[in-house]
Amino acid sequence: MIQLKAGQNIPLTGDVVRFSAKAEAALDVSALVVAENLKVFSSGDFVFYNQPVTAGVALAAAEVTVTLAEVRADAKAVLLVVSADPAAPARAEGLGPVTATLFENGTVAAEFAVTPSAGETALICLEVYRRGADWKLRAVGQGYAGGLAVLLTAHGVDVDGESPQSRPAQPGPGAHTMTDSMAGDARTAAGAPLEVGHGLERLWMVFEDAARSAAALVSAREYAAKRLDHELSLAVSDPATRNTPAAEEARRAAQQRSDELIATAEHNHQRDTEQLMRELADADQVLPPSLASWDAPAWDKPVAPSDGLRLGELYALDRGPLRIPYCVPVPLNRPLWIDTESTRAVAPVVGALLARLLAAAPERRALVDIIDLTDAFGGFTSLLAPVLNGPPITDHSDISARLQALVDAAELAELAYSSGVFTPPSEHRVLLAADFPHGYQTSDAQRIGALIARGDLIGLSTVIVGTNESDSTDTTVAMLSQSCRHLPTVGGAPLFDPWTGSAWQLDLDMLPQEPERQARFMRTR
Repeated sequence: MIQLKAGQNIPLTGDVVRFSAKAEAALDVSALVVAENLKVFSSGDFVFYNQPVTAGVALAAAEVTVTLAEVRADAKAVLLVVSADPAAPARAEGLGPVTATLFENGTVAAEFAVTPSAGETALICLEVYRRGADWKLRAVGQGYAGGLAVLLTAHGVDVDGESPQSRPAQPGPGAHTMTDSMAGDARTAAGAPLEVGHGLERLWMVFEDAARSAAALVSAREYAAKRLDHELSLAVSDPATRNTPAAEEARRAAQQRSDELIATAEHNHQRDTEQLMRELADADQVLPPSLASWDAPAWDKPVAPSDGLRLGELYALDRGPLRIPYCVPVPLNRPLWIDTESTRAVAPVVGALLARLLAAAPERRALVDIIDLTDAFGGFTSLLAPVLNGPPITDHSDISARLQALVDAAELAELAYSSGVFTPPSEHRVLLAADFPHGYQTSDAQRIGALIARGDLIGLSTVIVGTNESDSTDTTVAMLSQSCRHLPTVGGAPLFDPWTGSAWQLDLDMLPQEPERQARFMRTR
């Protein structure tokens, strides 16, 4: 049995899988059969106690059984869900810790332990999804504080009715619509679009699949080279036979085996690459602007919120044409640090980050503080005028006061939180601190450090631009640098994926320089 971690995936080899879950709270289990965009085709694709069967998916005795060969052919995945039993007393802590278990052909194949942290009352535990002709299992762990109604709405299920009702004692087997009891206490919550819960996650899943495919290719190449070297050495090890036709045939056969092994590995990698490129192209059509490419249709539609931020594309020249969007969660609770000797040289990169940050939370008022001692961002700051929290700072003597104002706001929020009167921030704040550490006092580095610790309480995302100071003799500056996510801007500085340690090059996205395109992307509402 495998203990899964969030985002981890494993292949499924059986024909039938069963899902169950346990927690301190009373649970309902259910399932959603979804398309490529993670939305149901119709209400009949929601399997729950009042509609316990659809093609290939059945609910019985608090377990969901998926017969993989019988799932509708155009389905991308089956989402396995738990939610609070509406007939049980409500719990302030929501579901609490949940352990999801998947059985494959009657044997426990995997467990996934999830501990929701924000009072969530509905949770997507696992995803059984297609990968080409095969099926795989992914640990998801996406919680919904708004409850099952919000989860269902996000996945295209119409939630009808106006008030919660108790669960029917004997649900009618012919029912085909969702009853009010499934909505529970979340009836008035606004339905979040697909991308809020799945955009970042989906792209990281593609990244993981790409990393594992790349590692398999590299491993096959290395193995083939070692085996060829060994077999060629054996072929010439005996001086008496080294130049005979038999030795020549042994060398030829060894080379052929090596070539065939590499060809098979490259064919498999190309197949994976083509599949992932199709997935990315499809995803780009539905992702929100913060995660989408500049050519995506999202930029011409009303802005949809996002759980992530696209930074650029990862690639490896020796592993084919695949380019993977490199994305991080937003708000940036872990600040981004753009490594550069010249702030002006990376102004297009900073512009791209700001454009996507402003698009990430359209439901919240944006407030941007900019420290720009070299006036490197003058080309686009005029577009930010409606969201600037004061003029960009161009004099080092003004830095401390601006940073202290943010620290004061964060400390007030922390006091409210500890007093039990905290309300989530209604603003999405962005701090852009460029030219760091030149012109900044040590106390300014301390203030930025305090914002890293408390900034999430005021909805703060922080971006620092400057030389990498992780080895600075100033301990405060060094610790600040070490706590950030660094983005290299010089070619040849690889990033390593967290699953296989494979090396990837990063091309950071840049804001287009045409004024009309800048105005299109740099939306301030």
